[in-house]
Amino acid sequence: MEQQINSSANSAYICVRALEDGVNIIGMTRGRETRLQHTEILNAGEVLIAQFTDNISAMKIRGKAIIYTSNGEVPCGR
Repeated sequence: MEQQINSSANSAYICVRALEDGVNIIGMTRGRETRLQHTEILNAGEVLIAQFTDNISAMKIRGKAIIYTSNGEVPCGR
């Protein structure tokens, strides 16, 4: 039996660990217009695992956090 693979299941993931209260994560859509799709606010110690999909092509992260990707760690904030 042939198995279908959901393309979004193979999309890139990132993990964001908040180092302070109030870290904002904003998912942005792709297409003719870039629009805000979803917003999350994390407090210190909270972790969000996010996935890039057919609709989400960019994420904006504001605040002191560490972003974990398949390419390594990226510090965010001061």
